[in-house]
Amino acid sequence: MNKIIVITGATSGIGKACAEKFASAGSNDLIIIGRRRERLEILKNELEEKYPIKILAITLDVQDKEAVFAAFNNLPEEWHSIDILINNAGLALGRDFFDEANMNDWETMLNTNVHGLLYVSRAILPFMATRKKGHIINISSTAGKNVYEKGNIYCASKHAVAAISQSMRIDLLRHNIKVTAIFPGAVRSEFSLVRFKGDNSKAEDVYIGITPLTPSDVAENIFYCASQPAHVCINELVITCTQQADSFYLFKNQ
Repeated sequence: MNKIIVITGATSGIGKACAEKFASAGSNDLIIIGRRRERLEILKNELEEKYPIKILAITLDVQDKEAVFAAFNNLPEEWHSIDILINNAGLALGRDFFDEANMNDWETMLNTNVHGLLYVSRAILPFMATRKKGHIINISSTAGKNVYEKGNIYCASKHAVAAISQSMRIDLLRHNIKVTAIFPGAVRSEFSLVRFKGDNSKAEDVYIGITPLTPSDVAENIFYCASQPAHVCINELVITCTQQADSFYLFKNQ
């Protein structure tokens, strides 16, 4: 594999694990995107020191449409041959009943999980369509398959990612562009800490009694999807730990 890969939300969790996996797999060059400049630069330096690759770090918030389009409209020509986009940036905020939820949390989730994915995809698609090749990998969630109590708008945003992925797959057939939707279950990362707004006790309770997925587990599966022959597209992949069947059913050790 010798490709240019764009990864959003690359400073932690699944995004960072994807950067590490693709960097280690050959002469892939990476465009890593995130809000936290210092973390991006640390990751860039670590991977460039370890592997014979080039990395372009772009600090931006995918919610900012103008910033997203400005970044890709001004992309240096040597980075135009984008092969893979991993739309990973996303978050959950709060775990509240619908009628008690913070509406600012709703807007942040929709603006990041849905609008951000749309902005980045639209900004990058001209590079792929011109070459008649490319692969977009969208990170949804098992919450994009099942709606659960107090999940409301997070679940809605991940259902939207699933629907957008299906529509992309259909509409981009004429450009020979692959689209894959990934649906991870419980992953031990900063996800729960962000969802519970820094409450470490609540965040850790999520994983009690189970051996959850790691970000690297998910990255390995994303890499598998991206490594298929040109004529093969994995449209959807649901990934859970052995103790989790879906968003509802988990078997926890006592």
